[in-house]
Amino acid sequence: MPFSLPLVPAPFLCYAFFNIYIYKGVFLMSRNKQVSETHLLGLLLAVVGGFLDAYTYLCRGRVFANAQTGNIVLLGVNLTEQNWNRTFYYLMPIFAFVLGILVCEIIQTYFKWKKKLHWRQLIVLIEIFCLIVAGFLPSSAFDAPVNIMISFVCALQVEAFRKMNGNTYATTMCTGNLRSASQQLYLYITTRQKSYLHNCLQYYNVILFFILGAGAGSFFTGIFHTKAVWLCALGLLAAFIAMFLNMLWCSSRS
Repeated sequence: MPFSLPLVPAPFLCYAFFNIYIYKGVFLMSRNKQVSETHLLGLLLAVVGGFLDAYTYLCRGRVFANAQTGNIVLLGVNLTEQNWNRTFYYLMPIFAFVLGILVCEIIQTYFKWKKKLHWRQLIVLIEIFCLIVAGFLPSSAFDAPVNIMISFVCALQVEAFRKMNGNTYATTMCTGNLRSASQQLYLYITTRQKSYLHNCLQYYNVILFFILGAGAGSFFTGIFHTKAVWLCALGLLAAFIAMFLNMLWCSSRS
């Protein structure tokens, strides 16, 4: 059944108001910390992550390009079957993901202390460029290169944005977030400390917005096809602007 936008608002708004009641400020950026580590930016990046996963699955050969566990499993299967073409097909996104991690670390090393442009802003600009290029490439014949590019993009994002309000999280996959949310829920049930509930809600929020991003990816890919990925570029542009404005604000305070 195709994703229907009108079905989303009611349960989503109920959940949002529950968050605001339980965890005041969960959707707000704090001026006392980097925007890149705020909950709001994490939710925006989670939407992008979910969108990209749905996009590559529906429009680029039914591949989940965000995380590499599936590619590693299929690599092992095809190695065993001596299917060398498919082995290479699944090996390339893995290499692209590793390359993305290395590039992110190099950029962090050389741009960490730059004042005019934060290193995470440079990462976001690279992501935007890759997604714009991907939108121009037609489906079928260029699905493999696009999946490689998106694996690279997701590696950059998951490595650059690893903390949210001091807690480790991911915006391009959900398994680790689900584990952390469940752990924090258990700690809240056993201790009744509200901080654990706050952390639990943050993780579940990221998962929820990842799901919403996947739904939006399904909806807009059905309309715009290969060019739907440009909407992710717009989301990342919003993240870039938020970080840029935060940098200007911090500079004016110093």
